[in-house]
Amino acid sequence: MFALIMRRNWVLRVSIIINVCVLLYVCLHFGAVPASWIEENSGPWASPAAVAGQAEMLYGTAPKPNSTVAAPASSSSAAALKRLDPQQDKKTESAAAVASASGAVEFKANESKTSSQEDKQSSSLGNSILLESKPNNITTSNQTLKKELTLEEAIGCNDKSAEPKTAQRGDYWVLYNYVPMSAKLHCWESVTYTTHADFTFLDNLDPLLERWRAPVSIALHAPGADLAPTIESIKYARTCGSPLVKQFVTFHIYFSSKHVPKLIPSGEKVAADKANCSKPAPWLNVNPARMYKSERKLLYPVNVGRNVARDAALTRYILASDIELYPSPGLPEAFLEMLRRNDQPALNRPNPKVFVLSIFEVDEKSLPPENKTALIQMLKAGSAIPFHKKLCSGCHNVPRSKEWQEAPETKGLHVFHIGKRTGSFVHWEPIYIGTNDDPFYDERLSWEGKSDKMTQGYALCVLDYDFMIVDNGFLVHRPGIKVFKKDNYRDTLTAKTNILIKKIIVPELKVLYGTRKGCAV
Repeated sequence: MFALIMRRNWVLRVSIIINVCVLLYVCLHFGAVPASWIEENSGPWASPAAVAGQAEMLYGTAPKPNSTVAAPASSSSAAALKRLDPQQDKKTESAAAVASASGAVEFKANESKTSSQEDKQSSSLGNSILLESKPNNITTSNQTLKKELTLEEAIGCNDKSAEPKTAQRGDYWVLYNYVPMSAKLHCWESVTYTTHADFTFLDNLDPLLERWRAPVSIALHAPGADLAPTIESIKYARTCGSPLVKQFVTFHIYFSSKHVPKLIPSGEKVAADKANCSKPAPWLNVNPARMYKSERKLLYPVNVGRNVARDAALTRYILASDIELYPSPGLPEAFLEMLRRNDQPALNRPNPKVFVLSIFEVDEKSLPPENKTALIQMLKAGSAIPFHKKLCSGCHNVPRSKEWQEAPETKGLHVFHIGKRTGSFVHWEPIYIGTNDDPFYDERLSWEGKSDKMTQGYALCVLDYDFMIVDNGFLVHRPGIKVFKKDNYRDTLTAKTNILIKKIIVPELKVLYGTRKGCAV
């Protein structure tokens, strides 16, 4: 009996000790854990809410209204985000300031919230996203907080000098910025139309500027006695033509060292002099055969002019074109706005790129169309055709040209298609907006010998350029559709040029740029 009582007392004591231990364990547990019970995910990406939060950070994917999404706080995911965007910490701080200013709630680091409190905050924040990351947790708007770049930030360039200077370029003397434009601008503020001509083509300046209304850099070939009428034409254009000439056009002069003019007045004097506007323009009623160039049987060094005008352009972006090609109105502003928005995946491709403009001709009775809608109507009516359709259709056959012509006009400028200079477009001679980082034109080639842009096109192909064909911008040749005319003199020069390209220039290009399958001159 006594043994039984002792056994019961021992069991009771053990039971009391166990209960005390359990009670102490429970007390310790409650003291270490917050009051709210939160179910943890089995892994860093297990929660659909966490996935949604991560998508919002990387891609701007908006969650459903009135929901809070917790992003994973694992060190590996945080490190991955930082690799994608090294400025994430700064952006997070900026986002916190924006959220606070707009009435959003800022969550302090390591601050615990109950489930009911989080629900209330979620309801009050609407579409806000709760991003949990170490060391700070903040709430941001579902709208992307990516900083909207200014045009200066989007372009990123350094200003160049517009001071006049005299320099040699191979066998040619060049008077850079001989008569500069009056407008003052930064390299990111516009696009420069760069071109070449002799003085007989200056009647194109007024219609060109009426549509372009932005800087023009023009290199004028003026050997020997041709300099005098060239200077008179500059004066006349600035005095008697559109005010846009004085405002936007910079004139450069170039001539061979073998044909230096006898007298060269200073550019300042030319800019200050006024022309007699009661007289006909110096470029009218000119007999080409009586020009110094023709009498000396000089070839027109077209690529020297192209490169001079490009080199001297003050803006980052340039449209290297021919003076008889008139752009669609508003093109410079639309192009720069497209770059500033930077909202198209095509613009962020790693390849070097240029922005191609489709080219058209209109009959001599028609005016160049003001927009794509009018152009489409003229194409359907037959009063407009693709450029050089009757001369060299393959030279300006733009990829997806039929689809481009059928697509209706839209607002702004966008990349319609990315073309390559291969396959059926291997001889394509695109005219485009680019920069002076692009290959220059070979100055050994002349206008008379043809194929003057082919070797540059080959270099672009080998360098794997993307030809970004824009949708609503285009060029129109001055009225009058060109037709093929037999020219024995040019045919002889063309044969010589082809030998030069094949035997000399192409082997050089292969050494300089390498080769690529599908690329040809």
